[in-house]
Amino acid sequence: MDSTPVNWEALDALIIDFVSSENLVEDAAAAANSSPSPLSSPSSSSSPSISSSSYHSRLIIRRIRNSIESGDIETAIDILRSHAPFVLDDHRILFRLQKQKFIELLRKGTHEAAIGCLRTCVAPCALDAYPEAYEEFKHVLLALIYDKNDQTSPVAHEWAEKRRYEMAGLMSSVLRAFLQAYDPLFSMTLRYLISIHKGFCFHQGISSAVSDLTHRLLLEERDAPATPLESMYEVPPFDEVDIQALAHAVELTRQGAVDSMKFAKGDLFQAFQNELCRMRLDVSVLDELVKEYCIYRGIVDSETQMITGPAKRNQSEVGRSLSRDCTSEIDLNTSQQSDIENYSNKIMLDGSFTNDTEMSCEQGGDVGTRYGSEPTSVCEDCSTSWSNQCENTRALLRIRSHMNSEGNKRKRWCGRTAEMDCLPRLSFARSESGTNPVEDKYEIALALKELVSRGMAAEAVYEISTMDSNFFTQNSGLLFHLKQVEFLKLVSAGDHNGALKVACSHLGPLAANDQSLLKTLKETLLVLLQPDGTTPGKDLPLNDLANMLQVSVGNRLGIEEPKLMKIIKATLHTHTEWFKLQMCKDRFNNLLKIDSLKEVNTDLISAIKSRSNKVKNTNLSSQVTTTSSSTMTSEDGGSNSLMMMTQTSPREALWEESAILKVMEFLAMPRSDAIQLLSQYNGDAEAVIQQLFG
Repeated sequence: MDSTPVNWEALDALIIDFVSSENLVEDAAAAANSSPSPLSSPSSSSSPSISSSSYHSRLIIRRIRNSIESGDIETAIDILRSHAPFVLDDHRILFRLQKQKFIELLRKGTHEAAIGCLRTCVAPCALDAYPEAYEEFKHVLLALIYDKNDQTSPVAHEWAEKRRYEMAGLMSSVLRAFLQAYDPLFSMTLRYLISIHKGFCFHQGISSAVSDLTHRLLLEERDAPATPLESMYEVPPFDEVDIQALAHAVELTRQGAVDSMKFAKGDLFQAFQNELCRMRLDVSVLDELVKEYCIYRGIVDSETQMITGPAKRNQSEVGRSLSRDCTSEIDLNTSQQSDIENYSNKIMLDGSFTNDTEMSCEQGGDVGTRYGSEPTSVCEDCSTSWSNQCENTRALLRIRSHMNSEGNKRKRWCGRTAEMDCLPRLSFARSESGTNPVEDKYEIALALKELVSRGMAAEAVYEISTMDSNFFTQNSGLLFHLKQVEFLKLVSAGDHNGALKVACSHLGPLAANDQSLLKTLKETLLVLLQPDGTTPGKDLPLNDLANMLQVSVGNRLGIEEPKLMKIIKATLHTHTEWFKLQMCKDRFNNLLKIDSLKEVNTDLISAIKSRSNKVKNTNLSSQVTTTSSSTMTSEDGGSNSLMMMTQTSPREALWEESAILKVMEFLAMPRSDAIQLLSQYNGDAEAVIQQLFG
């Protein structure tokens, strides 16, 4: 199955919001108190957004859930009285809780307490909970005489421990809605994408490369739905478009969608959130996937750094260690050695390194805590490739020097427990030199990504070529784009001669060997004709290119792509394909930031033009908004028809929207199937229905 390119910066933002909201990282609480997450705040009054959720409220819900699932109903009721007493005002819920409490007391063998519970709690609630409550009360009395292990008894269902989980799920659904304690945006987006992915694969009869992960992550069970109060039964009819959108988005029956809309008081997007949060995720699997991704992307420290602490050696300490380890061992050819010496001299002139880097072995010095004990022998295989640990470490030092030795901004992974003593043992193997080759590989890939994202393409190319002279032979397209960045920066600085030299030495030969690059080369050269000062140099859209480099370097280093990346790529692809089949846009695309995840543009020239056009259009739109609005209304006869046209494809416009909805409603089928049937009957919904029911 194909995969879709992903905007990893957008995913990073979702992940950071998730780990901060769930207090999975060390400084999450402080960050949450200082400023609200932009993902949790409404962007505008005209577009829906995820409601701000409270970590404290979610903890309360989890504690109530755990209490009910373990059979401790009394504790659950006490927590509700303290934190959400209004929930107990709903006698339907109170009756079910008291009935379950009676069963749990019987299960413990405390018959006197159980009878007391019946008399003082269950019976009074049964009188006004709901019409069937009193019959249920009389039925549950049978539990007094039938054993809990009797699977043939008329109350075997009441005795089943499954009832605990059903009750816990119902309470979670109710509390989430009343407390507005929705799960973080990322977990809802993931539920939705995986749900669509499973449905698409089933509908198309195809297998999924990530099926094992998605089945472990998204469980089949769902929490029981929160039912609307009787006072909500007499509500104005909802728009059929909203009902069908909700029903097919979260796999509900039409009546289930109507009930969900009633509970949300007609708010489609709140109903959608309620239904998404009913889907159960395996939290332990989710946390492991997120942690792996965070380490890969440099959001949190690796396990080695987490255990040894955040303290980092200064450059002189690392330099002394590097000099001891590698002075007599590095095997480089003469020209490469000369390049490195020149490069090191440049670094020292810039003031980033001191002469400590060149200190001899006799001068010694503390190597710090991060790399462990003193090495005995190092660099047994010092080939000029990624396996050369000495050169890798030396390159890592040079790369960091470009970034002005910035402090470590990464977070520390804490997990869902505050007991840091329970951290696992080191999983990274250490070399005889005391350095950590696996950690260094991650650091190299991240450092190179950071170089490119800052526009230091020339430095990135140099460092990669130093560590692996064959890398760009196999990644010529990547080299072209990096040299393109160097070209644009030189043009922006007014150095046209330098830019032409880069074009002649690198861009031209690369495009000659790859015809697909010729068009990009031509568009790049046109930049030379722009007036001075108009070519962007500092604000180039480089994130996508930097991410491509990280993945390519990671593959070369043997770093496996995070499993979460694979899931997101696969599910975004099936999301796109699914809505092609449905021949409509996703109503919840913007709400879940799916549109942002798909915004990828590795073509620098196109991205620059797009950014320029956006600025122009923004200025222009403020001048013509009123005129264009009146024109569209008069020409199309109303804003609703215009909106419908923008949400449909040319093929779908052949049939009336009302006909599509009618077939979907009566036959309870997906939109794509309804459109196909209409195509067979020339768009006549009545003919479709009569044919199938006749």
